[in-house]
Amino acid sequence: MGIKDMKYLKGIIFFCILTFTVSCGQQKKYVQYQLKEGETMRTIAKRMEMKTKDLLRLNPDVGRKPEVDTFIIIPNKKEKNRGVRVAVDTKTEVAITEEEVADTLVISESEKQRNLLIESLEMEFKIHEVVKGETVYSLSRFYEVTEAELSALNPELLEGLKLGQFLKIKPIAAVFDDEALVYKDSIKAGVVIKAAIMLPFRAQELDTLSGAAIFDTSRLANIVTDFYLGAEIAIDSLRSQGVAIELTVFDTERNGTKIAEILAENDLNAQDVIIGPLYSEEIQIVSAATAVPIIVPVYSKKQATFKTGEVIKTAPSKKLFRAELLRYIEANFVDGNIIIVGDSLPASLENSLKIQQVLALQDSIATVHLITPEEGYIKKEKFIEVALPNTKNIVVMTTNDDVIVASAINSLISLPEETTATVFTFDKTSAFNKVDNAKLAQLGFTFVTEEYGKVDGFKAMAFNAKYLAKNGALPSLYATRGFDVTYDILVRLASEESLKDTFKEGYSYRVESKFDYRNEAADNAQNAGLFIVKYNADLTLTRIK
Repeated sequence: MGIKDMKYLKGIIFFCILTFTVSCGQQKKYVQYQLKEGETMRTIAKRMEMKTKDLLRLNPDVGRKPEVDTFIIIPNKKEKNRGVRVAVDTKTEVAITEEEVADTLVISESEKQRNLLIESLEMEFKIHEVVKGETVYSLSRFYEVTEAELSALNPELLEGLKLGQFLKIKPIAAVFDDEALVYKDSIKAGVVIKAAIMLPFRAQELDTLSGAAIFDTSRLANIVTDFYLGAEIAIDSLRSQGVAIELTVFDTERNGTKIAEILAENDLNAQDVIIGPLYSEEIQIVSAATAVPIIVPVYSKKQATFKTGEVIKTAPSKKLFRAELLRYIEANFVDGNIIIVGDSLPASLENSLKIQQVLALQDSIATVHLITPEEGYIKKEKFIEVALPNTKNIVVMTTNDDVIVASAINSLISLPEETTATVFTFDKTSAFNKVDNAKLAQLGFTFVTEEYGKVDGFKAMAFNAKYLAKNGALPSLYATRGFDVTYDILVRLASEESLKDTFKEGYSYRVESKFDYRNEAADNAQNAGLFIVKYNADLTLTRIK
């Protein structure tokens, strides 16, 4: 069934199109807000109970610390006992429709050229935009470079720092060793791609429910809808670049019988690629019945069992997360004291023992300690027993338990002044999201992730603007995922090479994802694209690998 037919189904209006409505079935309003003394984008976002990156997405031309009286766009919702002032001037209040907000995100030609310049600089250098109060000295201290090195890369510094100026901090090669092998997008003239998307929209099951009833109660509905809407933006973008894409969308209905019906009634081997299905058992069925690349759109705990057909796993396995963190610790800590914090659950025990075994073999690492909770939490005394003063204490967390994580963090920030620690994890679960970011920043919290993007980067701004203009809301994590996965696979096919051959040509960066595919047994491939990210003292994030 094609997308045009699906537009007329009641349930699919919520799931697949939503072109002129908010993805949750509700229209939002936005208002302008005038910043007051001492306010930053972070403090405003906190009061609005939203993420700073989402507020920055809504205001792509505003930095993290805008000047007093700057007008920004915020969601028009009442804050509990906060009294946020919303005004165009001191007398009037204005509500702005989503269409008007979309207009504010249309990037002007000069802004586009500016962002293209930034993007080109970022290919070769780590760069920094100068904000109020910064000096050459403070920047040299922050980035651990000399003032002479900054001046050599930025001769204009002889005239002093200027607000909004972009500085080259250091060559990319000095920041990341692996930036030489990046896949170069290449679109063959006249290329035609036949693509299918298979997702559990569950149209027949949900067509009698309201949008609010569907999206308020079903996490799956939100994931599927957002992923599809992101994929739609990717397809629109490639079509605008001259790629002819024949798209077929199948509703798998979360029903094994439906999968069999789709296979019986459609020649899926006529497709160049199939994105989906979502569930592992469905992937096994479709991959066994076709000779077409099957793109696994999100992480599956069972993806290691996918052996038949040509299965492309777009999400790295958890073992790759662990291996990435171990490589980083081995390469960057020539001396130090390692403390592993785990629990009694099988997964944590396995990870703790594996990390302990690997790091204990390193001559440069003095000791590796493993501590577990007593009475359900980690006491400060446990850390005092093993942490060393005036030494690099590296704490690796392998537990996902809310109480254990919170107690360990609280104990670490209260250690004696001469005893400091840096906290690492390869699996940043919800337990860490429940800890105050200020505490995590105090410990230099560092984690492995498959998603990292510059909120103010040109790619992110362009995607966010298109998504907001088309769907009336900012993209969620799954919407961005839908765009990244779909765009990366289809643009590789647009070269008219096989996916397997393009994987050999290098890895790629999209809005928030890195795709570094490694060929496995048979025709399968696994994405190993990961980032290592660290919390800064000002609660921003920096990619360190």
